[in-house]
Amino acid sequence: MDSLIIPCISKPLAIIPPKQDSISGFSHKPTKTMLSSTKKTNPNIIEAHLNHLCKSGRLAEAIAAIDSIAQRGSLVTPTTYINLLQSCIDLDSLRLGRELHARIHLVNEVNPFVETKLVSMYAKCGCIKDARQVFDAMRDRNLFSWSAMIGACSREQRGKEVVELFYMMMRDGVVPDDFLFPKILQACGNCGEIETGKLIHSLVVRLGMICHTRVSNSILAVYAKCGKLSLARKFFGNMDGRNIVAWNAMISGYCQNGENEEAYKLIDEMRGEGIEPGLVTWNILIGSYNQLGRCDVALELMKKMESLGIDPDVYTWTNLISGFAQNGRTNQALDLFEEMLLAGVEPNGVTMTSAVSACASLKALDKGLEIHSIVIKMGFLDDALVGNSLIDMYSKCGELEDARLVFDIILEKDVYTWNSMIGGYCQAGYCGKAYELFMKMQESEVPPNAITWNVMISGYIQNGDEDQAMDLFQRMEKDGKVKRNTASWNSLIAGFVHIGQKDKALGVFRQMQSFCVCLNSVTILSVLPACANLVALNKVKEIHTVVLRRNLEFVLSVANALIDTYAKSGNIAYSRTIFDGMLFRDIITWNSLIYGYVLHGRPDAALDLFDQMMQLELKPNRGTFLSIILAHGLAGMVNRGKQVFASITEDFLIIPALEHYSAMIDLYGRSGMLREAKEFIEYMPIEPDFSIWATLLTACRIHGNIGMAVHAAKLLLDLEPGNVLIYQLISQAYALCGKLEDASKMRKLEKDNKGRKSVGQSWTEVKNTVHTFITGIMFQGIGYR
Repeated sequence: MDSLIIPCISKPLAIIPPKQDSISGFSHKPTKTMLSSTKKTNPNIIEAHLNHLCKSGRLAEAIAAIDSIAQRGSLVTPTTYINLLQSCIDLDSLRLGRELHARIHLVNEVNPFVETKLVSMYAKCGCIKDARQVFDAMRDRNLFSWSAMIGACSREQRGKEVVELFYMMMRDGVVPDDFLFPKILQACGNCGEIETGKLIHSLVVRLGMICHTRVSNSILAVYAKCGKLSLARKFFGNMDGRNIVAWNAMISGYCQNGENEEAYKLIDEMRGEGIEPGLVTWNILIGSYNQLGRCDVALELMKKMESLGIDPDVYTWTNLISGFAQNGRTNQALDLFEEMLLAGVEPNGVTMTSAVSACASLKALDKGLEIHSIVIKMGFLDDALVGNSLIDMYSKCGELEDARLVFDIILEKDVYTWNSMIGGYCQAGYCGKAYELFMKMQESEVPPNAITWNVMISGYIQNGDEDQAMDLFQRMEKDGKVKRNTASWNSLIAGFVHIGQKDKALGVFRQMQSFCVCLNSVTILSVLPACANLVALNKVKEIHTVVLRRNLEFVLSVANALIDTYAKSGNIAYSRTIFDGMLFRDIITWNSLIYGYVLHGRPDAALDLFDQMMQLELKPNRGTFLSIILAHGLAGMVNRGKQVFASITEDFLIIPALEHYSAMIDLYGRSGMLREAKEFIEYMPIEPDFSIWATLLTACRIHGNIGMAVHAAKLLLDLEPGNVLIYQLISQAYALCGKLEDASKMRKLEKDNKGRKSVGQSWTEVKNTVHTFITGIMFQGIGYR
């Protein structure tokens, strides 16, 4: 082995020099202290006494005894000192470990084993920095020393550092053994060091270690984790005595590369060789299907696993619960959580976090309170992840006081804890409280990050305080020393769109481009609504060009938004072109184009598209039915529209919302069936809102039924007193029927209330500038060149 020449080891090394701190002042050379002529104690008695103190857990007394022994001229043996260091590890006491390190000069012989134990003590007590400092200062490093340092880095998931240490080790002429090679190979797999993995493979072959099961399994895992499945399969095929670990490595490799069907086939091969897949194997497969969004398949796999006599563990259940929650099937996620508890499986922190997050998505406060009680009973309050999810849940349910109580209880707050609470205040409109917490955060040990600043910017602008939002945006880099990212700009764009400042939203978008900020799909989804209902087709085309340039056209949500925006901007043909070119469509895609045709007064095209959708067995949702009822109204197909409305509940088990009832009033109103429309309102199971009476008023005005129009108008004025639009509509209705005196009275009332409520506004683009029109007055917006 000494004559073994290892070629091609030219990896650059990142040697960490020892830092001059409290540790570096300690000499590793045994120093014989000049003591008084006090009679020395028998060494055997010293050792026995110190060992007794160690075994009794009285480590502080043992350290004090060392000082006393040193004063009498005696030194500690390496074995005793190592035992003392082990006691520090057992007690997880870094403080006492440092005190022992300070007394290393009282050891009669500081050998590599003592120094190695010192490295282990620092590493296992959570101070890998000091462990590396001791390691770098060692004069003689043997295999055990390297194993201690590499093992420490491996436990801390420092894969790159493990690989660097491997190359340093080889340069020192120390070759890993069959215990250390798997740790180094695991690091290679975790950080994608395939070339190092190949080098170790050749080295293992030349050392004759390929027959060691743990080593060969680790080589296989490197190829599988790095996506080199052809190499993994070839290596796997040549392995002797493949055990379940090898099979799991191959199955995991296929799953990580999205080849779940191949992974599933391996289970059949595995059973064919007489090896039954264990719990780990099933968990790998179940987790992979969940990550791909195929939750139903994952659930079936768990049932199959149970049928084979294998009970799901906490990881199985957590995988399923997280998978269902992340794929929008939150009710089922909570059902699974209950099943898990009934099965007697104790949840972990990740399970609790997933369950609480599901409650947050559903705004299911009662269920969230139940899970919170379980969190307290099972002692998860100290878990930051669980605490953060509870803050988020209470915030989304509008219970900010409860969210704050959880926030205050968490002692070790991380940046997510702060951001969750600040975000909760912002979402509820309490930007002042959010700002107070934001200032406290700057004084804490956890400084605000980009997400914190973005949440504050978004919170202020969404609540209408654009000046404060812009001030924070400007201060972010200067005062906060935090670089603005794409999300910072997106927050401004989305906020300006939310408060109706479309011109400013488009201005920020153009400024973002001029500063060469990387645009993403969220940017496009934020800015496109600024173009909807805006007579600015060129602007939509410009954004579409950006989409193509950024290769975002295949992002489903972006394509859907373009279909919707082109339709609302007056070009349904472009919407159809995008629709026809899509490789994958979801229900939003179909709904966007169907509604676009309705908006353009083409009910025939909308209904034809609906028929195609039904032939493909796509399940319509609330939005689909709204568009289809409106389409039947445009086509004058009242009976067919009534049948569709009835089918919402009878065939699809969907409870109609107010917008569906409003669409039915429109259906009756367009055909002049005003009495039927009024009766329909009277028998509605929910209280009619402004939109219901406004739709009836419009129909009455068109068909000249002044009595019913006035009745609807009075109800509207009860809901929104002083809305000048209502006076205008009644005035026009009187004028159309020749009742000029009544029309004049309405115009007078309109003037009296004009300052109380704006009629509305519209936008158009002229020479790259958005112009806003409000009640006949044109306001020139900010240019966005």
